[in-house]
Amino acid sequence: MNIIILPKVSEGQNCIHLNTYTLSVYLFLVLILILLIACGAYYLGLTAQSTTQRQYLDQIKISAKDWQTTLGRQQSMLVEGLNGLAKRVGHLQAEMDRVNVLGQRLITHAGLEKGEFNFRNPPAIGGPALSQSGSVVPKVNSFLATIGRLEQTVFDRQQQLSLLEVVLAERNRQQTTLPEGRPLRRGWLSSKYGYRTDPFSGLVAFHHGVDFAAKAGTKILATAAGIVTWSGGRAGYGNMVEIDHGNGYVTRYAHNQKNLVRVGDNVAKGRPIALVGSTGRSTGPHVHLEILHNGRTIDPLLLFAGAEKKG
Repeated sequence: MNIIILPKVSEGQNCIHLNTYTLSVYLFLVLILILLIACGAYYLGLTAQSTTQRQYLDQIKISAKDWQTTLGRQQSMLVEGLNGLAKRVGHLQAEMDRVNVLGQRLITHAGLEKGEFNFRNPPAIGGPALSQSGSVVPKVNSFLATIGRLEQTVFDRQQQLSLLEVVLAERNRQQTTLPEGRPLRRGWLSSKYGYRTDPFSGLVAFHHGVDFAAKAGTKILATAAGIVTWSGGRAGYGNMVEIDHGNGYVTRYAHNQKNLVRVGDNVAKGRPIALVGSTGRSTGPHVHLEILHNGRTIDPLLLFAGAEKKG
């Protein structure tokens, strides 16, 4: 094979003579060079790709570790939240138990019918049992549902207690404002309610109260709570104290040596209101007690009997 090299025009031609073997060797070397270049480029490409993949995998590992840390923190927060919910459930249960015991004691002490108030039945709570590996969300929902039921039960018990308080307060008010019991701690019944011989005229006359004889200066006690509507002298009664107890009941304490209360005073049952004396139409130291209901006198001994039965 002849290879002709054409230089510039001014120069002559150069001619290289290559035989078939030499040309084959050159071609083989060229192919080897091309192959080496291709392999090098491929290797460089693989190396770059491997580096990129390795960096990507490292980023994935870092992200996974961050997610794992975040999930661990979230799980710890959820566990703390569940513990807080469990404590709240326990506190509500304990509070409800105390309310139930208190309510039952009040009902028993007040002698109310058992059907009127219910503090015995436990609250209706429940739910499926969850394993430790179960989802946290159902556990939280279960806790929240239990707390809701307990709060509703506690609210219901508190409502019953409020109503029971009103009932007991009204009963206590009726008991404390009902004139009953003796107006003296020491003394004796000297004259009953009804017809008797008048000690001054000697004629039969109606006695509108009862008399308790006692030593002069003995404290006279209010037989019920109420408001003082009279404190001073009145014809025939001498020094007298009158108390309005509500519900139509009024009491009068007469012939006092000295009154200890004034009009408008709010007196409690058993409070000293006067001292035994003999003022007015009286034959000696005693207290004349009258009880009026809706403007008419009644026999105080009837109420005394009820008070003694309660005692």
